[in-house]
Amino acid sequence: MNGDVEPFLRPSEAPPLAGHSPPQYQQYLTRTIMDVSQTLPTEEDNLTCLFISLHHPQQGALGMFRLLPLGPGAGGRLHPADEPVRFGRDQQACLFALADPRVSRKQLSIQAFRTAHSPYLQFTVQNLSLRGRMAVNGVSLVYLERAYVGDEALVKFGDYEMRIRVEQGEAQANFEVLLDVPEPWPPRVAAAVPSMVPVMETGLSGAPADLRSQGAMERPGPMESDETLCLM
Repeated sequence: MNGDVEPFLRPSEAPPLAGHSPPQYQQYLTRTIMDVSQTLPTEEDNLTCLFISLHHPQQGALGMFRLLPLGPGAGGRLHPADEPVRFGRDQQACLFALADPRVSRKQLSIQAFRTAHSPYLQFTVQNLSLRGRMAVNGVSLVYLERAYVGDEALVKFGDYEMRIRVEQGEAQANFEVLLDVPEPWPPRVAAAVPSMVPVMETGLSGAPADLRSQGAMERPGPMESDETLCLM
């Protein structure tokens, strides 16, 4: 080793602090490291959770949810906040695939976004189906139209129902997605957002006034196309 470079000293080899014997110094270092690790915020401890419950009246017979990560050992999936969560038939294009030939290749997308007025992640649902309609809290959406999720939303397309619930966290780079197929199925969301006429590029359906007034740069995508026939 170069004589001008001091070798790295392990805690047991480091010189003791004034008034501390080597064993006391080691205990001091251990306590300091533990205190720092406990006080530093972690991305995992503060994740926003997106709880998504799914239902289809023939799910037991047709098995359209068999490709989804379900069950006690499935856990949640960490997802980058700048990427959409897509549902559809195409396992390559969609994070969560539905085993149903009647579903579009890309059926819908859930997109996280933030505004200048809030540090928390918020979400929209966008219809990616060219010919199929989708309803969010009773508001009908056609291709590429999207609606604001709020704390909770009920999405319907074809015979499918999807209940989305958002549990806020402080992390901004990632969020967690947890899927469930509950029985019995909840008939409605706890509190639906106000019904509004859906819009494509001039605002967000069901969004609070401060979100609808944001400029186009703050309105999230994606704007994918889907060339396949889907559920009506």
